[in-house]
Amino acid sequence: MIKLMKYEFRKTLFVKLIVLAAAALAEIVFLIGVLGDRERMTGTGIVLLTMLAMGGIMVIGLASVVTLHRDVSTKQSYMLFMTPNSSYSILGAKMLENGLSILLTGACFFALGALDITLLFAHEKRLDALWNTIRQFLEQFNEQITLDLPTMLSLAANMICSWISTVTAMYLGVVIANALLKGKRFSGFVSFLVIIALLWLIGYVQVETLDASVSFRTAYWADTGIALGFSVIMYILAAQIMERKLSV
Repeated sequence: MIKLMKYEFRKTLFVKLIVLAAAALAEIVFLIGVLGDRERMTGTGIVLLTMLAMGGIMVIGLASVVTLHRDVSTKQSYMLFMTPNSSYSILGAKMLENGLSILLTGACFFALGALDITLLFAHEKRLDALWNTIRQFLEQFNEQITLDLPTMLSLAANMICSWISTVTAMYLGVVIANALLKGKRFSGFVSFLVIIALLWLIGYVQVETLDASVSFRTAYWADTGIALGFSVIMYILAAQIMERKLSV
């Protein structure tokens, strides 16, 4: 499994390096803006880092989906399926490597954001009043909404794990298109509808499972658990289809 994960990591390494390089450049822009009292550069850095935090995680997930599509629809990874590894191991390595990459990337951006916010507030002390105003406004809107670290962490975990479940749904869609519907008309469209249906089901379960009285933090963590649970189910189903029906 470890060797398979290393193999998957190498296949998507270029994409990860691009995200890392872009984040480094955006951070340099932000630091120059803050330390040089250049508000426009500071704002540009914040916007770039925010976009990269969301877009980078999405790109890493999509890169894994594209790699899976190439593996099961072309001959480029023919030897991978000739190795003494089951479809569960091959797909599991893809899912674990991508999940860890998304989690680590998200954690790095979260930590970087926390450090940058601390630096910005330490340098621009007048921002404290604005921050307190925002917090008071949110608490008046709903007293359960807070901007403390545990709540922000639970929100970040929810967003990351929700994207992992989305990527896993795409895995299943790719496997269905290339194992059950290969060579048939509209196979891509049908697999797309399957993905949409799965994402709707996950969202429906998340909404209907929890009582409206629970705190936002509890809801975030519960939604995270539901997303991960569906990810496991979809992985098992996709691996089972690959094991029985996939022909490369």
